[in-house]
Amino acid sequence: MWSIIDSTLREGEQFINANFSLPQKKEIALMLDNFGVDYIELSNPASSEQSRIDCTAIANLGLGCKTLTHTRCNLEDVRLAIDTGVDGVDLLFGTSKYLRDYAHGKSIDYIIAKAKEVISMAKNAGCEVRFSCEDSFRSDAEDLVRVYRAVDRVGVDRIGIADTVGIAHPQQVSELVSSLRTVVDCDIEVHFHNDTGCAVANAHSAVQAGATHVDTCVLGIGERNGITPLGGFISRMYADDPEAVKMKYNLPMIPHMDHYVANAVDVQVPFNNYLSGYSAFSHKAGMHLKAMLQNSSTYEALNPDDFGVSRVVNVAHRLTGWNAVKSRAEQLGLSLPDQTIREATKSIKAAADVRHITLDEVDLILRDFDTRQMNKRTDEGRLHGSKSDLPTATEC
Repeated sequence: MWSIIDSTLREGEQFINANFSLPQKKEIALMLDNFGVDYIELSNPASSEQSRIDCTAIANLGLGCKTLTHTRCNLEDVRLAIDTGVDGVDLLFGTSKYLRDYAHGKSIDYIIAKAKEVISMAKNAGCEVRFSCEDSFRSDAEDLVRVYRAVDRVGVDRIGIADTVGIAHPQQVSELVSSLRTVVDCDIEVHFHNDTGCAVANAHSAVQAGATHVDTCVLGIGERNGITPLGGFISRMYADDPEAVKMKYNLPMIPHMDHYVANAVDVQVPFNNYLSGYSAFSHKAGMHLKAMLQNSSTYEALNPDDFGVSRVVNVAHRLTGWNAVKSRAEQLGLSLPDQTIREATKSIKAAADVRHITLDEVDLILRDFDTRQMNKRTDEGRLHGSKSDLPTATEC
C-alpha cells in the first residue's frame, strides 16, 4: 500500500500566511502521527537557527512515524540535518532547463556527481534518502532517466518526481511514473503542486502507475496554491478501497487537523473542502433527499460516519420534497398523514419562494399543521359525541 509523507511542516511553512510556532509544530506533528502518516517532512534546519531548533525538537518527540527534513543537495546541509536526529533527508536538485539556466547554472553531469557524493555520505550515516529532480515535468526525459538511474545505483531509497509548478495532468503522470518504474528498483515519491487544480487527480494517477509515496499537506497549504491536500488524497483513495484506508488511518482526525491548521494560518476552511467543509455532506434537492433517506450511498461516495462528521439534510428551501419534510416531521415526533405532509410541503415552498427561511420556520409550519390536525380530530370527536347524545325515535 502507498505511504503518505506529510509536508505541512515543510511545504506548508511556505504558505503565505504560515508562521508556525514550535508549540504549534509539535501539536501538528502529534496530530499527524495520531492520524497515521508514515512520514513527517520538516523544513531545512539550515534555513534559520529556529528552523534547526524546531527540527531537532520534532525529531525527538518519540513519534511513531519517521521524520525527514528537506535539504539542498550539499554536504553541509546534510551534516546539519543528521545532527538534528531526523530519520532521513530529502534531497533535491533542479533539472529543468529553466532551473539550470536561471537558478543554479549546473550541468546534468554536475548534478549526478554531486548527488552521488551527498547520497553516499547520508547513507553511510544511517539516513533514509530521497533524491528529487525539481521541476520534473519540464525536465528533458533523457536527463531524468540519467539522473534517476545514477542515484538508484548508489542506493537511494526513493526517487522523487516533483511537479514544481503544477503543470502536469494525470495522463502525463501515469506515463512518466510507469516509464520510471522500469528504470529504477527503488521506491518512487511524488510531489504535486495544485496551480492548475490537478494535484489530487495526479497523486491518484501516480499511485495507480506504481508510485509508492505521496507528499501531502493539511488543507493543501504550501507555496502559491499549495500541493496535494491530505483530506483530498485520502478521499480519493477511500473511494477506491474504503476498508483498506479505514484500517490504516484514523480518519476522524482529518477535520480536526483541517480546522486547527486553518486557525494557525488565519484562513477559513473552504465551504467545499474535502470532508471538513460545511457543505461537504449537505443535501438539498428533493429528488436527492428521497433516495438519501432510503440509502445514503445513492448520493454519497464517502460515508461521513467514517470521518467523524455529520450529514446535513436541508429542508428549508423551495427545492425541498415531501419525503424530506416527512422525515423532519418524524424527527420532531409528529405523526402527520402523507396528504398533510404534502400540504405542509407546499406551504414551505411558498414561503421559501418569497424569502430565505430557516429550519425553525419549517418546524413551526409542521407544528401548525399538527395542531390543526389535532383540532380537527377534537372537533370530529365532539360532533360524533353530540350525535350519540340525541334521543332515539324509540325513546321519544
